[in-house]
Amino acid sequence: MYITAVPNRHSPPAILLRAAFRDGDKVRTRTLANLTSWAPERIDALRRALKGACDGCTGEPQPVCGPIFAGLLALTQLAERLGLLQGLGSERWAKRVLLRILARVAAQGSRLSAVRWATQHAVAETLGVTRVDADDLDEALDRLAEAQENIAEARERRTVRQRGGTPTVVLSDVPAASLAGAHKALAAFGSSRDQKPGKAPIVMGLLTTAAGEPVAVHVYEGHTADPVTVPAHVHPLRTRLGSTEVVFVGDRGMVQATGKPVLTTAGFRSLTALTTPQVRRLLQAQVLHPEWCTTHVHDVGHGAVRLLRRRSEALRQQATRRRADQWAQLQRLITARHTFVRAAQRAKPATGLRTLQAWVKRHQLAALVPVALHDGRLLATLDPAAQAEATGLDGCYVLETDVPQTRLAAQAVHDRYWDLHAVEQDFRTRQTGLLAVRPIVGRQALRTRAHGLVTMLALNVVREMRRALGAAFGTTEDDTIAVTVAEALLALARLCLLTYHVQGTAVTRLPTPDARQQAILDAWGTP
Repeated sequence: MYITAVPNRHSPPAILLRAAFRDGDKVRTRTLANLTSWAPERIDALRRALKGACDGCTGEPQPVCGPIFAGLLALTQLAERLGLLQGLGSERWAKRVLLRILARVAAQGSRLSAVRWATQHAVAETLGVTRVDADDLDEALDRLAEAQENIAEARERRTVRQRGGTPTVVLSDVPAASLAGAHKALAAFGSSRDQKPGKAPIVMGLLTTAAGEPVAVHVYEGHTADPVTVPAHVHPLRTRLGSTEVVFVGDRGMVQATGKPVLTTAGFRSLTALTTPQVRRLLQAQVLHPEWCTTHVHDVGHGAVRLLRRRSEALRQQATRRRADQWAQLQRLITARHTFVRAAQRAKPATGLRTLQAWVKRHQLAALVPVALHDGRLLATLDPAAQAEATGLDGCYVLETDVPQTRLAAQAVHDRYWDLHAVEQDFRTRQTGLLAVRPIVGRQALRTRAHGLVTMLALNVVREMRRALGAAFGTTEDDTIAVTVAEALLALARLCLLTYHVQGTAVTRLPTPDARQQAILDAWGTP
């Protein structure tokens, strides 16, 4: 007996079980069963059984768990759809670059951690990369640095093509990141926000579209002053994109008075948030009014700039909880000091007063909660007027921009600032973040710049993953148990290749995803 497929004109072929028999001196066949309605797995099992593959088998063959494949497969297809490696071709080193990008998405860490991650995933079956070690990844990083301009041009062309025209380019400030070790080519002591004294930082500038989509990243020496010197480096990219408007977005108070004239001269617009003292001065001058601090964006003209004021309920609640925690902590400190003074005969109440006054000043509560000494006891009382003034600004923030309203509406300005704020948070990354760009351990300037490019390309993948998951499951802002990127990758990590050993023959099969895994794969467009 054997199984054969018979063509059926424009319909799918008929799968038939047939047997051969001798009729005199001729060999004829007869059809025993029509297997067309059978599942392919059953047909394959019957075909192997007819060939004797299961002779001598005792019971059902037990599968051996192989490498993880689903997460890497989904990431690879997302990266291909985003065109991350356009301009690199299909060379072997380009596949290793893609592996390093995807490893930064799924397993943050060094190149050695990427090598260890690759041993647990089906990189050979998915990417066609049969061997991965640290030297291979370093070589791929060197080649990536050489092709960085080609990648930037390809991504810029793709951006223009997708948007159907020239985009508004936004240069987002990415703060200084510390470099680990010594003898770094781009390291130079300057303003580092890593809070790691003694380590020379570097400065990164992230070029995005107005929608917050990263387009290019540039790495500068650590002493580079962002608003003053960065515009000169961006002009080549601006020329290639053909954009008529470039907006520089900086952190709260970063675009200082010295930087604004430089940006204006270079043809740049600016967008930043004002500090609390600046907001108070505007309130005192009645440029802004307290009743404008609502959940709606209020757009106010102020000379050559626009001021956009809004209140965030989440930030207001956060400030309220923080102030309550500080008040409770202060009460505990006062109680502990009184207990200590009663137990120690030589304790001086004035010493405790100085200690608590320093604590209050450090937490910026001196005007709100004055601490005094009365009859040898410490007293802390809330000042109602100061408390009303402080809580009046809870959750309120003011954005300042010179982008005209005809180019960018008030809500769009607000959304772009927070989009870019989220991009910066991902890019510079806290220790618990998804994309760890720091600390940076590369010594050579080319590798450091390529490291920044790898992180930016990984960020493109993560943004697309978040967008798709948000569309399918909602976001954590709307639903606290919504599916996040990390949870989705963890769910897909349970899908491994299964290998069955039957009579010396290894058969590899794919497991069937459960409902949650299938929903994640559908959201990411992965068959």
